[in-house]
Amino acid sequence: VMEGLELIAFEIISSVGTARSCYIEAISEAKKGNYEKAEELIAEGEKVFIEGHDKHNELLQKEASGEGNVVNLLILHAEDQLMSAEGFKIIAQEFIDVYRKINVK
Repeated sequence: VMEGLELIAFEIISSVGTARSCYIEAISEAKKGNYEKAEELIAEGEKVFIEGHDKHNELLQKEASGEGNVVNLLILHAEDQLMSAEGFKIIAQEFIDVYRKINVK
């Protein structure tokens, strides 16, 4: 049974992985001209991203209060995935804007 740090890491990875998938799908929808769907996917991604971000904040709060200072590969991976998803959101929003401008013609 997973618990503690391992469980939180997997919750982060799951949430932000879902968010990143939403952002990538949003780009695909924008490419097809489905801007409303693209925006819905960005919003959906943001919602699940926040869940992962909140879990990460829990870890930071525990660290700040002196509880557990174990850094393991799983936590590093979770943080990497969190940052990657955040980057994908920015890229997806830029692509959506570009596709809107291109398809105005």
